[in-house]
Amino acid sequence: MAGKFLRGALVEFMPTFLVPLPNVIVFQFNPETMTHTWTQAEAAQRSATRAQTNPLAVRGTPAESFSFTLAVDAGDMIADGGPATSAIAQVSGVYSRLAALEMLLYPTPSSGGGLVGSVSAAAGAAGAAVGGSDSTSTDRSVPASQVPVVLFVWGPGRIVPVRVTGLTITEKLYDELLNPTHAEALINMRVLTPEELAAVTGPMKDIAKVAYTYSQDLRQALAIANLAESAESIIGMLPIG
Repeated sequence: MAGKFLRGALVEFMPTFLVPLPNVIVFQFNPETMTHTWTQAEAAQRSATRAQTNPLAVRGTPAESFSFTLAVDAGDMIADGGPATSAIAQVSGVYSRLAALEMLLYPTPSSGGGLVGSVSAAAGAAGAAVGGSDSTSTDRSVPASQVPVVLFVWGPGRIVPVRVTGLTITEKLYDELLNPTHAEALINMRVLTPEELAAVTGPMKDIAKVAYTYSQDLRQALAIANLAESAESIIGMLPIG
């Protein structure tokens, strides 16, 4: 009997009044295809007044992104889900799944979190309005909110921190209350670089850094393994007497 397939997932921590709660979105169906795109990092020198001394120099690491489509269906959620999942699907179709995906694009408080962070930001804005413009204020350098860091989990070999950059949902079927019962969601996301991870705060701060380091170390190990596999063929091609 064949073992069960692992399912991909997206994980985010949503701020609440008390503690951040994980928003875990386990894929109902794994996507059949996925686009994994790499883009070379920006050139190190682009100044028109200074000659480029090293044409191979770049700033930072290459950009990495993923794109895939997820299908969600209320019928399977009702038939195969647990009591809570089945009850929610009967009332709202797949909208709870879609809403969880939509929340991945909404900004969250950058520091302080929840109600405390919101009150602090509001107080800072009120103080600036009363006291006039102050370019030296340190509060101005701290954003009131930032996009959430999301963990993209695709098996034990690929766990990376990402930023969801795009979400396109196509709703295909509806129930009698016009709740969507079948939909497809096209998700675009970009892997965060070590430089960007330095700005991460909250529960994801350490988790995101560990995930990135783990995936990068695994990639390097697999690349070395590939060199070992092809060493015999390479030696045969070398002009050695």
